[in-house]
Amino acid sequence: MSDFKFIDLFAGIGGMRIAFDELGGECVFSSEIDPKACEVYKENFGVDPKFDITTVDPKKDIPDFDVLVGGFPCQAFSMAGKRKGFEDSRGRLFDYIEKILLEKQPKAFLLENVKGLKSHDHGNTLKNILERLDDAGYFVPEPRILNAIDYNVPQNRERIYIVGFRKDLSVEPEDFHYPGPVDIREDQRCTLKSILEDDVDRKYYLSRQYLDCLVKHKETQSEKGRGFGYAILDPEKDIGSNTLMTGGMGRERNLVVGKPLSDYSPVNGRHSEINHENIRRLTPREFSRLQRFPNDFRCDVADTHAYRLFGNSVAIDVVYYIGLEMMKTLVKANAIRSYEERNPNSDKYDYSKDKENTINT
Repeated sequence: MSDFKFIDLFAGIGGMRIAFDELGGECVFSSEIDPKACEVYKENFGVDPKFDITTVDPKKDIPDFDVLVGGFPCQAFSMAGKRKGFEDSRGRLFDYIEKILLEKQPKAFLLENVKGLKSHDHGNTLKNILERLDDAGYFVPEPRILNAIDYNVPQNRERIYIVGFRKDLSVEPEDFHYPGPVDIREDQRCTLKSILEDDVDRKYYLSRQYLDCLVKHKETQSEKGRGFGYAILDPEKDIGSNTLMTGGMGRERNLVVGKPLSDYSPVNGRHSEINHENIRRLTPREFSRLQRFPNDFRCDVADTHAYRLFGNSVAIDVVYYIGLEMMKTLVKANAIRSYEERNPNSDKYDYSKDKENTINT
């Protein structure tokens, strides 16, 4: 038996689901419209999440549940985009989260978005969201921007997290704390170096021509006073990568020097040979590890899709630690029964403890 039931909205490839599964939850509904994401989700969880949230009837289509989780589309608020907010149809998808909360009244929720949401429209967009969550009947502690690298995730990835509890549960402000940086022993720390693959296909090495284009582009940007351009990481010094981004130049923010090759001839029909500095992209598997997906997670799609899907996902361990604090709060409020109460003879885990020692702030 599970401790609680949850639904996984804007599910992507299931990053948030993995975290809440590990916390003892049972996922009773998933929603995602990206065909490739649905394909990967079904391959790993045995469930096809292909539900368009704009057409879902919460009363008929969604069973009762305790916790709503969702990383609603961030492009409308991202500093890398046009930042149209609620003027963008993707920004208005928050309306459907609100609709589900009003209809189903779960005990708690966790929402994730880009940090740009906090400053969008001078803070008015987030203010509007918090007012609507309050009107829907939820106590919402001050949202926090957390960096994944503080939670044993080898990636500098700042995201805003919004947690809420139904008001009738009488959760007090001091009952919930966002997790502080995780205290990890040095020999247990997950680092950029630790996630690199040993044998990497030649196709991930940049061609001489493309590398020269990157160098020229960076010089041009520098002359215009802009700092954007490719970046070569040093696994011996850099604990984590830069934020994973999808598409073209985004992947070039996380280049590494690979092992020397015995063959530098052109790959896959390219006209230019491989660069002799051995500079390469990270592989899709390395992208998945930078989000802390398990090694047995399957993503049998073309690399272009894999990069996008992992880049759009969540840093799983950050979600886990926030979820852990949510579970402690709900157990304290007698809103859910702990695993120990349902399974008194089990030593699975105790919500009062952590798989690692955390410092609450």
